[in-house]
Amino acid sequence: MKRQIKIGEIAEINANSLTQKDMFQEIMYLDTGNITRNEIDNIQILNITMDKIPSRAKRKVKDKTIIYSTVRPNQEHYGFLENPSDNFIVSTGFSTIDVYDDNTDEKFIYYLLTQKHVTDYLHTIGENSVSSYPSINPDDIANLKFTVPYLKTQQSIAAVLSALDKKIALNKQINARLEEMAKTLYDYWFVQFDFPDANGKSYKSSGGEMVFDETLKRKIPKGWEVKQISHWIKADKSGDWGKEQQEGNYTVKVNCVRGADINAINSQGNIEAPIRFILAKNEHKLLSPFDFVVEISGGSPTQSTGRLAPISQYVLDRFDLPLICSNFCKAISLKDTSYFYQFAFMWSDIYKNNILFGWEGKTSGIKNLLFDNFVNGYFECFPPKEIAEQFFKIIDKNHQEQQLLLKQNHQLTQLRDFLLPMLMNGQVSVAE
Repeated sequence: MKRQIKIGEIAEINANSLTQKDMFQEIMYLDTGNITRNEIDNIQILNITMDKIPSRAKRKVKDKTIIYSTVRPNQEHYGFLENPSDNFIVSTGFSTIDVYDDNTDEKFIYYLLTQKHVTDYLHTIGENSVSSYPSINPDDIANLKFTVPYLKTQQSIAAVLSALDKKIALNKQINARLEEMAKTLYDYWFVQFDFPDANGKSYKSSGGEMVFDETLKRKIPKGWEVKQISHWIKADKSGDWGKEQQEGNYTVKVNCVRGADINAINSQGNIEAPIRFILAKNEHKLLSPFDFVVEISGGSPTQSTGRLAPISQYVLDRFDLPLICSNFCKAISLKDTSYFYQFAFMWSDIYKNNILFGWEGKTSGIKNLLFDNFVNGYFECFPPKEIAEQFFKIIDKNHQEQQLLLKQNHQLTQLRDFLLPMLMNGQVSVAE
């Protein structure tokens, strides 16, 4: 049995806002850009008396509140909040949706509203708005009508989809822990120089000899080499954007890694490398194990170019098609692959320390990494081969597990996104 519902008749939109009566010393503030598909990447902790509070920090939420960005709905800035603290405040760029109807399951409504055809429909409404950018108003959500099953079936559907989301979230937690463990080991060995010496003891802490290097202006372990980064690079190859559709000699089907995909390869976010078609004569540009993809063009005022992703066989195994990087990136390889993971973490530290801002130029308003200048002008210290090999053996297992979990999450996400509309329209049913 099914029934008709209208969102505005089973839920309250924008129920509560922050007022002067709220005596919070600090607030936890979530802006629209900091949540995507129920995954939060940043919450601002703001002191009411000391910090500048954004004018949009007004919406109050509670347990099982659905938040839905009213700006560009197709960007999927939405979420389902479970047991948020009383001082958790969200932007007025969200509509808050609090289901009050006893015969309607809150999590079911969340999944109902986040189907792609619904976000696309709302985005179309937003494109026809008078605003300078696609935006909707609360009534656009309130006026949505659906045919839904009765409560027990709603709860069963929500349980199936929630189980998939929980498994995806657990895998992400495991990956974050694996990344943290790998970074901690890198810092011990290559920043604090407490790698294992010949006796298995921590080198620097147990009195290993340190020598002052004039180039770096700091002490490094005896026997380590200081040279330009280019000394360790064997070759580089440019990227290729190809064609969107197969045409003429553009016949080789590939996934194309853009700068926007680098974080996802590095365990942060979902990979969305588009399918492209390249010339057969450009197959030499395909990515191989032990390559690195470096973002050459792009960035922003607060983000430099130069993000890097290591391409292992485990990364390649996540894709059904060969990989290539876009023409806004380039691929590099090392003379000695023993240094693969050490090099990746070293470059990551350089990037995170904002050093690459100093090696950028501009062409037609687009920032470009002056790659040759950087790798030939920037010096780093590199360990002896045997230290790099030890690090490789330890991190390789860690990296393999990370990539397997990322592949599993991609499969689970595809399954969830396939099941979502099928469950909602009744093509697939679940046992109650």
